[in-house]
Parts: sequence; C-alpha cells; structure tokens
Amino acid sequence: MGNAPPPDGPEGPPTPGGASTAASVVVEVVDDPLLEPDGPDDSGLVQPSALRPASDLERLEIDLTLEGIYRHYGFDFRNYARASMRRRLWNQVRAEKLTTISALLDRVLHDVDCMERLLLMLSVNVTAMYRDPTFFRAFREQVVPLLRSHPFIRIWHAGCSTGEEVYSMAILLEEEGLYNRCRLYATDMNEAVLRRAQTGIFPIEVMQEYTANYLRSGAKEHFASYYTARYGHAIFKQSLRRNIVFSHHNLVTDGSFNEFHVIICRNVMIYFNEQLQTRVHELFYDSLRRFGVLVLGRKESLSGTPHQHDYEDINATEKIYRRRSV
Repeated sequence: MGNAPPPDGPEGPPTPGGASTAASVVVEVVDDPLLEPDGPDDSGLVQPSALRPASDLERLEIDLTLEGIYRHYGFDFRNYARASMRRRLWNQVRAEKLTTISALLDRVLHDVDCMERLLLMLSVNVTAMYRDPTFFRAFREQVVPLLRSHPFIRIWHAGCSTGEEVYSMAILLEEEGLYNRCRLYATDMNEAVLRRAQTGIFPIEVMQEYTANYLRSGAKEHFASYYTARYGHAIFKQSLRRNIVFSHHNLVTDGSFNEFHVIICRNVMIYFNEQLQTRVHELFYDSLRRFGVLVLGRKESLSGTPHQHDYEDINATEKIYRRRSV
C-alpha cells in the first residue's frame, strides 16, 4: 500500500495481515464522550441521557447483533468491552432513526450501506501528533539508547489510526539519527484511516496544538520544518514517509508477520475484554525479539496478563516495558 520503503532483506518486507480475507476484520475502537441513550422521545429518536443498566432483553439484542454481524460480514466485535459497544450501537440506533437494537440489526443485515455507517460509528479515531508528550520524551531518553546498537530496527505501530503518532515517531527517529536504519510498520484494520495516514496530510488548524506537543516532547528542531502549509493543510515531507509501511492487520485474526525491536500499541486494548487482551498479548510476545520494547497506553497494563513476568519496566508511568531474555 502506498510507496514502499527500501526492501526489508532480499525479498522485501513481509505483508501484515496477508492470511486474512477482506471481510475478516475487527474494529479497533477508541472511546468518545457520547452518552448512553435512555429511550425514544415523542419523535421516535433515541435521546442521550444518563447511563442506566442494560436489561436482559437488551443484552440479548446486543449478543444477537454482534453475532449476526460476525456471521454475515465477518466483522468480529464479540470480545470488545460491552459498555463501549453498547454506547456505540445505541448512538447508531439514534442516527438511523430507529428505536431498538434489534431494528438496527435488521437494517444492517439487509443494507450494506448501513453496515458501512455502523463501522464509521465504531471507528471513532482519537489521536494527535506527539499525543502524551511525556511518552515521546521518555522514548527519546530511555528507548533510543537501547536501539543505537542495532544495524536495522523494526518498529510496529499496531492500531495506527490516521498516522499522527507514526509520523511523530518518524520525526523523533530522524532527529536521533536512526531513521535511515528503521522501518516502521503502521497497521490498522480500517482501510479508510490507512488511506488518510498514507497521505501525510493533516488540517493546518491543528498544527499549533501539535507544535506545542512537539516542544514538550524534547524536540530538537522547528516543527514547521517538517511540513509545507498549502490549501489549509499541512503536507508532511515525503522523506518522513520513505521508511513507513502502511498495511491492513487485524489484531484478532491475523498472526505475527515479523520480529520487532519495538511494538507500540497505545490505547487500543482498553476496549478489549480479558480474552481478547490475552490473545493480543500472546501475539505481541511472539512478535517481539528478546530484549525488545513493548509500549502500551497509560490506562493499559501488563498486570494480570500471562506475560506480566516476562517483561521488566523501563518506564512504569509511560507503560514502556522491555522483554526479558527468556
């Protein structure tokens, strides 16, 4: 997808997700501030209000909806956290001017366009360049020194969304003199956000926020030197994209596709249930080389996972871990 960087060895880089079909995917959900619906008003639309406990009937509707979507389309949401999934289903009920989740299932199964609208609702992507600047400062100060001894460095951004954090890492590595020997694999299940990420184009109005984040992250250059402002957008330099491979990968159904020095998966697994978290942690452990670095989101943890004793802390606050030798 897009312009591939120089080959990763004699046969080029492996392709993430190559074994899966286009339909066999799972959405990586990111939370938003939308409230739970209470019920329909006089217009028949479901209105947002305070959260109330789900009834047995509603839980059955949700189970049947998720099972129906999986069987008919191959999208597997069954192991996502129910509170988040419930909120999004109800918001789509409201958007479709329906009154029940069962009615939404009926429409989704018979209307592909409705399924696409639901996927957009379930794929709210919250990201920013240098999001959590203290993480990028910690990575620069504590992880970069560990990478300098490697002649070639593979980094996997799992759940990369529209690519802001991937480009942030590319800039960091460029400033540290490592980018020429790095390859960044940026994967997501959502083809639409991957297409946006490949462009390296972002709205100009967010550049002030991104510049502030950049400066707090231990920056070494002028942020504006990395992009050109044109037609209301910031177009990032082609040189930042040369070593990034954007590709589809499903954390639930796809396996390991390389051995990595660093795996970054921030703020994705908080929306997985325990079973799915365990599966993804197994995938990351199998994909990470000995002494490799795993990065999670601030609300995520290795505690309680099968591999909690297989890593040591590099920075407990920023959830940066190093795999042990065994």
